[in-house]
Amino acid sequence: MEITLRIPDELARLLGTAGDIERRALEALALDEFKLGHLSRAELRRLLGFGARAKLDEFLAAHEVFGTYTIDDLERERRDLRRLGF
Repeated sequence: MEITLRIPDELARLLGTAGDIERRALEALALDEFKLGHLSRAELRRLLGFGARAKLDEFLAAHEVFGTYTIDDLERERRDLRRLGF
């Protein structure tokens, strides 16, 4: 889907390049939808084009969005660490 934003030229110049504005608009929309529960972490990562989960974690931390950490998350990390020899 392609969406067009109309921004007066004099204001657009203050906001940055078209590419900057486009990316910031996408990030703002995606982050808001994630906070509302409309997107999963995997969907958010895909929408923002992050290949690694760590990049998504970095993005969320930069926007002060911290998810819940479940016992399943802990167990998965423990298995991963054991597999790596720790």
